[in-house]
Amino acid sequence: MGYNDIADEIYRLREERHKALAEEAGKKGSKQRLEDMEKFLNEQSTLLEEYDEQLVRRLIEKITVYDDKLTIEFKSGVEIDIEK
Repeated sequence: MGYNDIADEIYRLREERHKALAEEAGKKGSKQRLEDMEKFLNEQSTLLEEYDEQLVRRLIEKITVYDDKLTIEFKSGVEIDIEK
């Protein structure tokens, strides 16, 4: 194996390491958002009798409307589809 081959391998391994570290950071961030959501929900009263703007803004990132479904994306990163 020549110098150039070794240098290419080092760069390739560095890139793989960078990708792995970025993926791990993403997983930790997602886990933290889920824990924050769980803590917030545990602090809320269990019975909702009317629309709560603060709760919606705290939990939901966005709602996408399609012809046949709604997709709700929570701030935790979880997505659910609701069929019409």
